Amino acid sequence: MKILVLCYEYPPVGGGGGRVAASVASGLAERGHEVKVVSAGLRHLPRRAVVDGVEVLRPESFRKREDTCSVPEMALFLLTAFLPALRLCRTWQPDVIHAHFVVPTGALALALHWLTGIPYILTAHLGDVPGGVPEQTDKLFRWLGPFIRPIWRNAAAVSAVSRFVAELAKKNCGVSAKVILNGVSMLEPPEKLEIQNPPSLVMLGRLSIQKNPLLAIQALTLIKDLSWQLEVIGEGPLGDSMRECVEKNGLSDRVKFSGWLAANHVSARLAASDILLMTSTSEGLPMAGIEALRHGLAIVGSRIGGLMDVVEDGRNGLLCELTPEDFAKGLREVLEKPGQLLAMRSASLVKVRDFNLPERLDDYEQVLKTAAR
Repeated sequence: MKILVLCYEYPPVGGGGGRVAASVASGLAERGHEVKVVSAGLRHLPRRAVVDGVEVLRPESFRKREDTCSVPEMALFLLTAFLPALRLCRTWQPDVIHAHFVVPTGALALALHWLTGIPYILTAHLGDVPGGVPEQTDKLFRWLGPFIRPIWRNAAAVSAVSRFVAELAKKNCGVSAKVILNGVSMLEPPEKLEIQNPPSLVMLGRLSIQKNPLLAIQALTLIKDLSWQLEVIGEGPLGDSMRECVEKNGLSDRVKFSGWLAANHVSARLAASDILLMTSTSEGLPMAGIEALRHGLAIVGSRIGGLMDVVEDGRNGLLCELTPEDFAKGLREVLEKPGQLLAMRSASLVKVRDFNLPERLDDYEQVLKTAAR
């Protein structure tokens, strides 16, 4: 099967959604399918490359940063990617198009479908669904609503990365989406789990409004009397504000900023940590959370829909209200009870089986084959 993947963010560009697209694309390529990707290009990235058996094309998108994309930059991606993608459809003739993100990428898939008749499937992640990130996208969806409805309606199939995203698609768009959880390859579990001394917390991802990193520092300030250390892996628009907050609250000797790290280094840092701290205001299905499960970390996260598939409250972590006080209470509970922390970490190693990548690839393969027929 020939599969054309459209995704405006593809590693190293973007965040968790792009990593999901890459894991699915490379997994399908490993199974013998021909997979080509059209994604956003930046000047320092090659226009064409083969990565893990997948041919990646990156036409210049005029995007300025790897980790952040504005609405005008999304529109520019559609304009610059249209002709290269259309050329691929007419010369290579894929059997099916897989579009990650209904907005903006779904618009490109719809245009290609209208011009070539090639069927497409959509994978919705969160911010591309009305109500997913309301503080950032509500006004945009109100304006674009009439233009977005044909994208949903003409798709041969729709998948969603979590139950929460599927519920939003049903409630706000009238679309029934098949839930296909994000997947990861399983690791050999450690022979013995041990808590670091001092206990090691980690935050992983884009330092943006959605990830709400300042709340994390405010919560940690309330438990300065306990022993802990925090590593922040990632960067973003709130990075400088977060550093200022750390210094202002006297936490400079306990909080380390590592910036973006290569995947193998991220894996090594997670393997040496105890707790993933997630203070997000919204999530679809966070890859950071699944990676934490894979390494046996307890998760102290926000009580939001997108974390319900990752955290069983009280079993492999705790879900907290979006206040510094409630996060401080949750962190205090796990830090003061090492036995409970170890039990939660063990439970995460069991929970990660829900996200076994080969099983998730089976799901995508079935949907794509059905759409292609």
